[in-house]
Amino acid sequence: MNQVKRLITGLLFCAMPLAAAAQSENPAWIETLNFEMEKNHECEVAYYLHIKEGELGGKTTYEARLQCVDGRQFDASRIGEEGEFTAKLCEVQTC
Repeated sequence: MNQVKRLITGLLFCAMPLAAAAQSENPAWIETLNFEMEKNHECEVAYYLHIKEGELGGKTTYEARLQCVDGRQFDASRIGEEGEFTAKLCEVQTC
């Protein structure tokens, strides 16, 4: 039983760098969005809270929620490969 645990632990330990490398590669559209956020909103992207690719009417859709270094958050989206992203500032909402 201990040999099985050691084997599983060893395999998981060896696989961790592969998973980290896969997660560190961003899709090309993320680089485009980073550039547009800096240019249009003076936002240096600190991190992404959510990214999603989909399809609508035969066109690829891109959606992301991101946080700037200064703390602002934006929702950004684009339909299709051409054109700029539409970015909306996430503001505090009260009911």
